[in-house]
Amino acid sequence: MLCHFMMMGDVAKDLISGTIGGASQLIVGHPFDTIKVKLQSQSAPLPGQPPKYAGAMDAVRQTLAAEGLRGLYKGMGAPLATVAGLNAVLFMVRGQMEALLRSESGASLTVNQQIVAGAGAGVAVSFLACPTELIKCRLQAQSALAHSGSASVAVKYGGPMDVARHVLRSEGGVMGLFKGLVPTLAREVPGNAAMFGVYEALKQYMAEGPDTSKLGRGSLVVAGGLAGASFWIFVYPVDVIKSVVQVDDYRNPKYTGSMNAFNRILASEGLKGLFKGFGPAMARSMPANAACFLAFEVARSALG
Repeated sequence: MLCHFMMMGDVAKDLISGTIGGASQLIVGHPFDTIKVKLQSQSAPLPGQPPKYAGAMDAVRQTLAAEGLRGLYKGMGAPLATVAGLNAVLFMVRGQMEALLRSESGASLTVNQQIVAGAGAGVAVSFLACPTELIKCRLQAQSALAHSGSASVAVKYGGPMDVARHVLRSEGGVMGLFKGLVPTLAREVPGNAAMFGVYEALKQYMAEGPDTSKLGRGSLVVAGGLAGASFWIFVYPVDVIKSVVQVDDYRNPKYTGSMNAFNRILASEGLKGLFKGFGPAMARSMPANAACFLAFEVARSALG
């Protein structure tokens, strides 16, 4: 019975710490994410025509000019409203998988075991991340789609709940909110496996051994930032596919599915089309994930 209560205590601590870490990540990283989605979702320009955004900095300038600072935080309501669930589930499942993989109580996990734990956490979090990402991407991509003349702009969203209501009413009900689940899984599983594996490897390297409990905050910031970067290095093209599928018009779709989106982007834009927005994603990943891991570790330590 005592063991059961101790396990429940660990779950609660992971839930609370994961929520704090996720909120920190969102506040630091959302403007970068907005620019990433704008670049990903803009259509290829017609021959002789320039794209809406010439690059990341141009997207920032145009967004600030047209929408002000709040434009960089567009779509933040959906992930902020669910950040408790997303990050709590991610770190809770990872914590429970660590407990299953641990050879004995208190033993440190190997890097390979952290990779397995991260992959398992990625599966669980995908089912929460998919509808959240769909709502966020729809809001973030509106201005880019408006420039392209896409049929998608026939729908104008007033906010996260407006997106959810529209999808539930006009795009297949609840299942419509899970459009893009396959690429979401293909992003979250290997991405989180890489991120948690790299995080543990870097911590053990800096600690010169498996006991990383004495590492300072500066080391955690470096490890968390580089771990976050590894997430995107491994799965970025999949994220591009996820974004274009989720913002695609329901009644007049440009793509028939994830593989069709992949093939068409590759055919029309080449390999660089699968890396649209990569700069902002990488610029976001290091500070945002450094903030997330540091906040998680500090909160988890404070909770005992």
